[in-house]
Amino acid sequence: MSHFVTAQDGLKLHVRAYGSRDAGILPLICLPGLTRTSADFHALAGALSTDQQRYVVALDYRGRGRSDHDRNADNYSFAVELADVLAVVTALGVGRAVFLGTSRGGILTLLLATQRPTAIAGVILNDIGPVIEMEGLMRIKGYIGKLPKPRNLEDGGEILGRLFGAQFPRLTSADWVAAANQTWVEKNGELLPTYDIRLARTLEAVDPQRPMPPLWKEFDALAGVPLLVVRGANSDLLSAATVAAMQARRSSMEVIEVPDQGHAPLLVEPEIIRRIGAFVASCDARLMPGQATTSATR
Repeated sequence: MSHFVTAQDGLKLHVRAYGSRDAGILPLICLPGLTRTSADFHALAGALSTDQQRYVVALDYRGRGRSDHDRNADNYSFAVELADVLAVVTALGVGRAVFLGTSRGGILTLLLATQRPTAIAGVILNDIGPVIEMEGLMRIKGYIGKLPKPRNLEDGGEILGRLFGAQFPRLTSADWVAAANQTWVEKNGELLPTYDIRLARTLEAVDPQRPMPPLWKEFDALAGVPLLVVRGANSDLLSAATVAAMQARRSSMEVIEVPDQGHAPLLVEPEIIRRIGAFVASCDARLMPGQATTSATR
C-alpha cells in the first residue's frame, strides 16, 4: 500500500507499507541508497510481511521515486532526510523499530542512533560502515546524474551491465533489464531517472585528497542494539578491514558476506531474506514486556 506523508516543509514523501501493524512484533523500516527507491526492498518486504506477519515500511526520500522533488537541491542533505525519516515514522505511528539501511540509508540510521536512540530496536547495515572507501565514492560520483539516456529498458539493462557487471558477475541480461526498470521511469515517451539528477551535488565535495571523517562515534551509539552487517564480497565502499574493525568493537555483531555481489547487495535471494528475517525476529525476542512498537501502544 502506498502512503504519502507531508514533510516538515510541506513536501510530499512516498512510502510503501507492507502488512499490518501488530503490537507484539517490531516493524521494519527500510531506507534505500542515495539514488535508490523503496522498490529495492519489494522482495524482502513481501516475504517478511507474509511469512512473519511483519509491518514493513520502505521510504522514497525526497527527490527519489514517487516523492516530490525539492526546489532547493541543498535540502538533499543528511539533516533534512533524517528529519523526513522521523516525520514518516511519526505519521505512521511507529515507535520502536528495526532499521535496515542500504548505503546512505545506513548512514541515516547511524545518525538516528545519536539523535533518537530509543527509536531503534535493531539495525541492519547493508554494505555501509563507519569508514567509507574513497574508491567506491569516486565511482558513484562518476555516474550519478550522468547515466546515458536509454532508448528502452533493454538498452538500459545493457548500460547497467556495462557499468556494474564486474561487481555483479552472475546477473543475467534479464536481471539487468529488471534493474533498469527500477533505475528509469517512462514519462512522456522517454525514460528518465527515478531520482532528481541534482542529487549529484551531494557528492561535489568528494575528493580523494580529503577522505570522509569516520563515523565511529555514531557506530558506538549502537552499543547494546542488535546489529547485522551485510557486505557484498566485491564491494568497493565497505572493506573487509572495516567490517573486522567493527567486529572488534562489537563482538556480538552478525555479518553476512554475499558472494559475487558488490555495492550494494540486492537482498533478494531466499537465503539472504531468510537470514535477515531470522535476525529481525531475534530483535522481537529482546522486547521487554510493555515496550511499544507503535505509538498506539504507548
